[in-house]
Amino acid sequence: MNPNQSALCSNKDGNEDAISWISVCPMGLWRVQQKQINSSLNAGEKHPRLGSVCHVRVQLKTETSDVPRDVPGQECGQSFAAHAEVLQVPLGAWTTVTMGEGQCDVTEKCLESMKSGDKCEILLVPLEACSQISADSDRSFCATVELKTFTPGKESWELSSGEKMNFVKSHKERGSVRFRSGDVWGAGDSYSRALKLIITLYGHVKEAKTLEEESQSMQSPSESLVLSAKEYKTMKAELHSNLSLCQLKLKQPEHARNNASKATELYPMGMKAWYRLGQACLMVSELEEAKRAFKKVLELQPDSSAAMKALKEVAIKEKETNRELAHRLSKMFT
Repeated sequence: MNPNQSALCSNKDGNEDAISWISVCPMGLWRVQQKQINSSLNAGEKHPRLGSVCHVRVQLKTETSDVPRDVPGQECGQSFAAHAEVLQVPLGAWTTVTMGEGQCDVTEKCLESMKSGDKCEILLVPLEACSQISADSDRSFCATVELKTFTPGKESWELSSGEKMNFVKSHKERGSVRFRSGDVWGAGDSYSRALKLIITLYGHVKEAKTLEEESQSMQSPSESLVLSAKEYKTMKAELHSNLSLCQLKLKQPEHARNNASKATELYPMGMKAWYRLGQACLMVSELEEAKRAFKKVLELQPDSSAAMKALKEVAIKEKETNRELAHRLSKMFT
């Protein structure tokens, strides 16, 4: 899985004013097409950046007009609620969105190209293979996004290591909240955002590894490192492991295997990561690797009933595989 797919691309219809991308929402992945319908005259004004607090309003659209937030209508109330869940902001009312927090992937991506006073229209279509939308539901829908004002922000390279670390912790916490609420897609997106940022802190940690023994006593609180080398590895391992769990839930075992493997490399004592690696390998029929991972779990926790049960599943699958192989070989020589 690539929960944070959001690269902008040219509209296939050839409309230069429209851009499209893939966004992560609670019910799966959605293709979003954005078109400016009202542009600000402030030519020199910058766009919202990381940390910008934006005053925005998002409204659903019908064929004739915007749908007021508090009057969805009895016959379309269920559809209204579903669309509100996708957009993840209060509909029809002015609200605030902080850029970089990952509250709503759709709205944040729209705001990246807007200025104060701008208004755009978006078309959202669920990706069939990655959506929990039922076949008989209202699939695509339109909405408008208005940006009234926003506070100054920063580009990612302008953030201090402390600011980046705050974003990492925020995304990690948001991921846990989303996972517990059943929003597995959103949780995966949050963990992915955290990983993208924590990778940029590696230079600070690498420097810390060589300097912390020499200068730890000389550092003031404001100059102290945001993470030690050990803390960095542990947190990055947790993020990879958590993302692996999301990918297992979303039936994406190859991605889950890769992230769980990275987690075990960073923190070999992580029992959960080893178990998730075993599950992923079992799902892709890498039985020897699955067996090794589950045995590692038992080394770390000898009374793990889950690992014991998983090893029995591996043994059963090995027998089935050997039986099928023997059957195919017998056909070759008969």
